[in-house]
Amino acid sequence: MEQKVVLVTGGSSGIGKSIGIYLKSKGYKVYGTTRNLTNYSNFKEFDLLELDVRNPDSVKRSVTELIAKEGRVDVLVNNAGIGITGPIEETPHEEILKAFDTNFNGPLHVSKAVLPYMRKQGSGLIINITSIAGYMGLPYRGIYSASKGALELVTEALRMETKDFGIHFTNLAPGDFATNIAAGRYHAPVSEKSPYREPYGNTLKMMDEHVESGKDPMLVARMVFKIINTKNPKVHYKVGEFMQKISLILKKILPDKVYEKLLLNHYKL
Repeated sequence: MEQKVVLVTGGSSGIGKSIGIYLKSKGYKVYGTTRNLTNYSNFKEFDLLELDVRNPDSVKRSVTELIAKEGRVDVLVNNAGIGITGPIEETPHEEILKAFDTNFNGPLHVSKAVLPYMRKQGSGLIINITSIAGYMGLPYRGIYSASKGALELVTEALRMETKDFGIHFTNLAPGDFATNIAAGRYHAPVSEKSPYREPYGNTLKMMDEHVESGKDPMLVARMVFKIINTKNPKVHYKVGEFMQKISLILKKILPDKVYEKLLLNHYKL
């Protein structure tokens, strides 16, 4: 059986690195991506390509390089993403645009680059890593929620548009996992003069604690492996703590204001 070729964006750290390591251990030919290869000269876990998901030219060059090396791409895992927190009123709009450029536009750029090759092959799988946060508007994380929620919806459309080509799209929404996302995200400063100072400061502290105590990202990697080996993947998958997943069920069945009250109580707002 021919070795499947997998491309994982944002593969140099966090969830993406875990996915790459796990899939390589299962016999896949894995390529990860990073924005700056010079920062990872000692990276040995799997092959890395230099790719900036925000730059269509960079994406095209890297995908062309991958095809030149392997002749095909069987699975794309759109994992690259950034965090962003803050009161929406006080979040600079350029930071909002940056978040959408990475979390929403980025996966679209890479998907568009690989789709012609997958269509030619008559097969392919694209897994968009979203977030459980994308299913609800979370206080002080609303922009992140919106960017991941937008990716969830566009994936639903892409599934239907590409089904006749033997290509499958699916979403995988993780909860909180122990990664470096908190260190790398943009967060609006907690200003002493801000009317949001106390509630935002407390919520930011709670969010950081959730990430620090999060589960092993290898759980996400195992779910990716399961999806790859599913003949007809579902539209949506979730992986995370029981309470994080049950919160999505509650959102479906509870009245909006009751669910909102649960979130306010959770964040002590």
